[in-house]
Amino acid sequence: MQLLLATHNEHKRREFARLLVGFEVKVLPQDVQLPPEDGETFAENALGKARAAALVTGGVAIADDSGIEAAALGGAPGVRSARYAGEDASDEENLRKLLGEAPAGSGLEYVCAIAYVDPLGGVERVFEERCAGRLAGELRGERGFGYDPAFLPLDGPEGMTMAELSDAQKDAISHRGKAARALEEWLRRSEQALRTG
Repeated sequence: MQLLLATHNEHKRREFARLLVGFEVKVLPQDVQLPPEDGETFAENALGKARAAALVTGGVAIADDSGIEAAALGGAPGVRSARYAGEDASDEENLRKLLGEAPAGSGLEYVCAIAYVDPLGGVERVFEERCAGRLAGELRGERGFGYDPAFLPLDGPEGMTMAELSDAQKDAISHRGKAARALEEWLRRSEQALRTG
């Protein structure tokens, strides 16, 4: 089965292709514009992107929105995670801002919402999952991206940041890995129901 991922980011496409085993994941054509991520929740942003992609292409589309919530900051940066240090901030700038505002060892949660939109079937679903952790005192690891070098997952190997984990280790516990598995299980159940129904 083919799934259109509402992004132009090849890195994200590869990650989803790895997570959704047996599905062919494609990215949007470069000329397709996505709406701004101005929703109040991750689910709203993911649905907006999936709906826009489905509208333009006429086919099934999926989209995700994710970010980090710091307990010490009342859940910030939340949906503004990618723009925490400013509209055009780099991952490093966002990360430095978080480290400057939240104390080491304080609670964090990664959040991911994946939206599925089938315009022909009139079906919309959102799968939202979380990964709990705490803020590292120093940046470690070369893998991953975003806030990974400072995120110590509670379910991961003791003392290792997300950026130090292998792809398999990260996929098993990450917010995106959990949400992708929930989507995959639902798709396979739906497919099975259609075959037997």
